[in-house]
Amino acid sequence: MATDLAEFARAKNVKYFMISYTDLFSGQRAKLVPAQAISDMQKDGAGFAGFATWLDLTPAHPDMLAVPDPDSVIQLPWKPEVAWVAANCIMDDKEVNQAPRNTLKRLIAEAASDGMHVKTGVEAEFFLISPDGKTISDEYDTASKPCYDQQAVMRRYDVIAEICDHMLALGWGAYQNDHEDANGQFEMNWAFDDALATADKHSFFKFMVKSIAEKHGLRATFMPKPFQGLTGNGCHAHISVWDKAGKTNVFADNSMELG
Repeated sequence: MATDLAEFARAKNVKYFMISYTDLFSGQRAKLVPAQAISDMQKDGAGFAGFATWLDLTPAHPDMLAVPDPDSVIQLPWKPEVAWVAANCIMDDKEVNQAPRNTLKRLIAEAASDGMHVKTGVEAEFFLISPDGKTISDEYDTASKPCYDQQAVMRRYDVIAEICDHMLALGWGAYQNDHEDANGQFEMNWAFDDALATADKHSFFKFMVKSIAEKHGLRATFMPKPFQGLTGNGCHAHISVWDKAGKTNVFADNSMELG
């Protein structure tokens, strides 16, 4: 894992960093920071007007600082001169309690205090839609039962394969992709990981899917119910508890029929 983002930039020829956090509506907010300034940002954080952060703050609150976590840094496979890094939200030298990443970190710490190491995996679903956002992008995707439709997934092969190739290059252990239960809907899967790592990957995945869709003249949405009459987007979460070292799954019991 990277510890010095300036050194990471020099080694990887990164020109800019996106210091990113997730708001209360699961939106991605970021500052684009030149590599020449990243050392100061890694120490002090990037400034955001508190009331504009969508973290339930008001104009009476001071600026919020998004302090990048270097362990989360990811170089964009489709634009390698840019790197994305998840941030911890700080205000007045204290964590912003309601910031989603801070909340998850507190829960992970609580589990660790009880000797538990939590790992998670997600099954992220999304729609590929028209540029104006009014319809699904594939006019031929009209089957009454489209789940796992072979023709439909291959009509969007260029988009899905490019995203999957990027996940493979990042070492995420991508292992399957499919057309989901709604027309125009897809799901892509990668290997489970520590809870914080999975959350950061999920945040980056949403950014990546939207970016690659736009590159192909489409849009992507993870909204729960973008279209009336079509199955909404879900995101199954798989949660397991391991010993403190993260080596033994304490949920597993080989003496039981189902393990």
